[in-house]
This record gives sequence, C-alpha cells and structure tokens, in this order.
Amino acid sequence: MIKVYQVEKDNYEDAGKASSDIKRTLKTIGIDKRVLKATSIACYEAEINIAIHSDGGTVTFEIDDEGIVHLSFDDIGPGIEDLALAQTPGYSTASPKARSLGFGAGMGLYNMKSVASSFEITSSQEGTHIKMTFQ
Repeated sequence: MIKVYQVEKDNYEDAGKASSDIKRTLKTIGIDKRVLKATSIACYEAEINIAIHSDGGTVTFEIDDEGIVHLSFDDIGPGIEDLALAQTPGYSTASPKARSLGFGAGMGLYNMKSVASSFEITSSQEGTHIKMTFQ
C-alpha cells in the first residue's frame, strides 16, 4: 500500500491531515500500538515542518509486506542551512506567525529521529528530504 499526500506552504488548517489519515489506516490494519504511536508523532512533526518551513511538498506513506512502515517527506526549498544545529532540541527558525499558532518549539527533527527505527535527512537549497522507517 502506498499513499501520497500534498502539503501546502503556510496551510496550518490542513497541516496534519496526512498524519491523521495515516494513523487511521494503521489502526484499521491493526499495527502494533508502539509503531502506531511512533509513526504518528514523526509524521505529524515532519508534515508541520513542511507547512512551516518550505514552499510545500509531499508525504509518502508505504507499508510493506513485512509490516514495516516507510515515510518519506520531500519539500521544495529553501533547505536547512545547518542540519546538525536544526536537530538540536529547542533550536527553531519558525516564523512569528507559526509561533503564534503554537508551533516552532524546535523539537520536530529531534522527535522524529528519537522515535523512528531509521532516520535519514538531506537538505539543499532545492529542498529537504527525510526518510524514516518504523518497525
């Protein structure tokens, strides 16, 4: 099963819909609760980051025949200038608007990396790409 979702820049109203749909799908198929929780946390964090920090992008969800959940996030620029710093708890480049809505605590990448079974991130001015698995 593969599903692809679009995430729009600054669309805080719809941000989180992909992660909610993925969570519903995983519940329906009876995935282990520990995997469900980790996937939900990481997916929401990454989806919100796309809305806050990029010009939009996609969330790709796949569950393979062995029950391993694969998530990929691909956004359109501007990229992350310092990946190591961006993964430091509390570091944030969120806009005042995002912060006023309760986002931008600087825990997104740290949380993703903490709950995923595997975590890969690359970034350039063209965009940021994150791949995670959960098992």
